[in-house]
Amino acid sequence: MHTPSEKRNTAPYLTFGLFAWLLLTGCTPSLLKETPALPGTFASVRSVLEQNCVHCHGENRLGHMPAFDSNHALTRLIGPANWIVPGKPERSRFFQVVTFSDETPMAMPPSGHAISPEDMDRIRQWIKAGAPTPEGKKIRLKPRGSLPRSV
Repeated sequence: MHTPSEKRNTAPYLTFGLFAWLLLTGCTPSLLKETPALPGTFASVRSVLEQNCVHCHGENRLGHMPAFDSNHALTRLIGPANWIVPGKPERSRFFQVVTFSDETPMAMPPSGHAISPEDMDRIRQWIKAGAPTPEGKKIRLKPRGSLPRSV
């Protein structure tokens, strides 16, 4: 029991109450909000790759499929005569196969486009910006969401 002269530390209760009120009212502090990735950055295409590509081009890929389950594996596909031609999305095989019509052989994913026009534009902007990947740290791409229709 507290005596009248003792002060209770109410800060944790106030902090929790304020946080609960913010969540319940739909207001969230800017620190909790996820900032959108800048167009043309690796962060802007990471979710596209994890949602649409890494299911088949990740750890469990077939031998003839190019791997891009990490930023290092993706870097090996970037170059002037490679899958991803920095600055030139239309010359990049990677970009071409996701923009082919569903009837075109080699369209990705093979049995129908799971990639939205917005996601195609993210890929285009990333390649146009030089297809930058984070240097100095290893980032593992993991499949997210349900399997694409082609699996």
